[in-house]
Amino acid sequence: MIIAQEKRKTNIAEFILYMWQVEDMIRASKFNFAHIDKTVISKFSLPDETLDEIRTWYTNLITLMIEEHIQEKGHMSFLNNLIRELNDLHLRLLQSADEKKYRQIYQQASENIKSFKQKSPETYSSEIEVCLTGLYGYLMLRLQQSEISPETKAAMTSFSNLLAALSTRFREVEEGLKELP
Repeated sequence: MIIAQEKRKTNIAEFILYMWQVEDMIRASKFNFAHIDKTVISKFSLPDETLDEIRTWYTNLITLMIEEHIQEKGHMSFLNNLIRELNDLHLRLLQSADEKKYRQIYQQASENIKSFKQKSPETYSSEIEVCLTGLYGYLMLRLQQSEISPETKAAMTSFSNLLAALSTRFREVEEGLKELP
């Protein structure tokens, strides 16, 4: 919860990736709160009231995932909505005459996005979802210490650069520092 709150404030793409990891951890625990409490929550050295907040947070996530029928796969609707918001901003930035740097970053990623979509059996709602999915898979491969080709590393770097630029702009718009293009 604490990590999620910080990531939500600072980098929306990292927040989404973190929450996907939380969803997978909840699934791996078979939605057993006692298991999550023992293996995750109890590892924190925090005041009791903060631990209680974390317990409530996990309980609410478990309930939400069950209510939304995503026990096997899929993502919580609020995360899907955030991806749609990010994609909307992405499309606006691509159309804006003032966003040459963003368009350059996108151009560096666009061939990798197309290639990833072609190689994947999944259907994606947007290019931003492609980038997030690619990075999530890449993170999982790294956690498993799998060998990763230089081409894949380069593609993931282009995805990461695009999402970093988009996340920065998202935060600026949310904080009122910049207007929507």
